[in-house]
Amino acid sequence: MAYVYILKSLKNKKYYIGSTEDLERRIKEHNNGQGGIFSKINGPWELVSFKKCRSIQEARLQEKKVKSYKSGEAFKKIINGEVAEWSKAARC
Repeated sequence: MAYVYILKSLKNKKYYIGSTEDLERRIKEHNNGQGGIFSKINGPWELVSFKKCRSIQEARLQEKKVKSYKSGEAFKKIINGEVAEWSKAARC
């Protein structure tokens, strides 16, 4: 199993879209500064939404798709929990 996920910066409200086989580990890495420069300078991050995929290849395809409409209505629907196959992250 793999995941495509959307994180939101607690620092400046920017979004990060990624894919992984271990969602919990990957979020910890983002918040510990392990990742690219965008991830490092815009953290800390909170999980907004995620989608389960059958394989990492499928997750990467979904990641590219979501990135292609990041500022459009489809993206807003995902982060607002309006797309059934995307799970809205629970707030702590």
